[in-house]
Parts: sequence; structure tokens; C-alpha cells
Amino acid sequence: MNLQEQPLVSVLMTAYNREKYIGEAIESVLASSYKNFELIITDDQSTDRTVAIAEKYAESDSRVRVYVNDKNLGDYPNRNRAASHAKGKYIKYLDADDLIYYYGLEVIVNYMERFPDAGFGLASIASDGNPFPILLSPKEIYLEHFEFFSHFDRAPGSSIIKLEAFNKVGGFSGKRMIGDYEFWFKIARYYNMIKYPYDLYWNRIHSGQESKSGYAKNYPEMKRQVLEEALNNADCPLNERELEYVRRLVKKSNIKNGFFATLSRIKSAIKN
Repeated sequence: MNLQEQPLVSVLMTAYNREKYIGEAIESVLASSYKNFELIITDDQSTDRTVAIAEKYAESDSRVRVYVNDKNLGDYPNRNRAASHAKGKYIKYLDADDLIYYYGLEVIVNYMERFPDAGFGLASIASDGNPFPILLSPKEIYLEHFEFFSHFDRAPGSSIIKLEAFNKVGGFSGKRMIGDYEFWFKIARYYNMIKYPYDLYWNRIHSGQESKSGYAKNYPEMKRQVLEEALNNADCPLNERELEYVRRLVKKSNIKNGFFATLSRIKSAIKN
């Protein structure tokens, strides 16, 4: 990339002790059919060879920039730090243990450019037989989430975000593990969203992820608190009738989930 050229999209890769995976992640970005990007890597004080591997790619490709935090910030504060270095119109998160398919950037950047009023995009299943991309208003985003689509249960890697919109809503709050779920509620109050298809990136599952840690047991309660705060927010795009409808859906879902959780515990007890 010419140093005078402004990248249209900033790919943001946050990293902490990902020496096993980060090389593949970087190479997947560099292999993209879409070329007008920068790749920003923010390392959160790794103690392995993560930084050395990343810097080797930066030496051979000017689109790659590597930053090392002065101290360990944690997942979502580090995502904010990565965004602070971005020069693109859009930001696209890709974790250092995931891969983006060669066509991924081209698809989502093209979709966002077609809808200037969209503040962000999320991977989703299609709706009403309409082809992608599909533009939703804040009210539609909220209602679809609770009715079937679960838009807010998406990892950052499932998104593309207009940097201006990200900054205007203040980025991630910094809350551990729940930060993405909380952020989608926040940005969807004020901005339209593009729905685009799954399978534009590959989410690696492994034992070193926080979702596999002991802290993950706190997630259901954190999720409940975020949900209540979102529905009670003065800027929630739903009216009173719609809020009542959504609360009925949530209650029904909680009853269903509680039943299956109890059934699972019974089955586990029988096996043991």
C-alpha cells in the first residue's frame, strides 16, 4: 500500500500469547482479494513469540503495523486500543487465533459501501426470502434479535463497524467477556445495520479461550444485567408495547432454557 493512500478498512488483530496461531491469522488477511486495507496488531504484553512473529510480517509488508501495550489491558480495552490506531473508514476485528477467507473483506466492505446509512454490519441468517445485504433500522435490529436472529450474540469477528460510529458510541465499555454483547445493544440504538452471510471468516475453537475458563460461569448473570440495562435505556428504540412483547419473549426463552438446563443436569447425574 502506498504510504499516501488511505486504507478503506482497518483490520484489527488483538493478541495475547497466540504464537501458535497468529502467523496463519496474518497470512489469511494478506491473502485477501480486497487490497485497500491496513492490518493493525496490538499485543497485550505477550510472554511468548507472538510479537516477534507479527513484526516479521510487518518488516515485509507496509500494510502491517504492530503495537505493544505498555501494560496488559485485557480483551476489550485492547480492542479499543487497536481502534485508536485505525486510519480506515471501517474497522474489522479478526482475532489472532482466527482466519478470514480470501473473499471476506471484499464482500463486507462492498456491502457497507452500498449502504452509507449503515453504522455497522453483522453476520446473520437471511430473512423474509430477501438476498444479502439486508439493511435494518434500530427498531428492526432489536425486534429481530429477540424474535429469532440473536444478532447481539455475535463475536467481534462477525462484524464490520464504521469507525466514526464506533467512536461516537464510545467503543467497548471494557467489561470482561460481555463486552461485545453489550456493544451491539449500544450501537444498534443509533445506527442502521447491514446483515451479511456467515462463513466469511473461520472462528477457531480451542482450550486457551476465555470462554473455556472458570470465569465463563459468570456469563449468564452478566448477560441478564446487560439485557435489563439495554431495555431500560432511555434511547432504546422500542416503544412500550414492543418492550412488553420483547419481555414476554425473554421470559418464554428463560423458561425453555431453564427446562433444558435441568434436563441436562438430570441426564448427567444418571450417567454418573
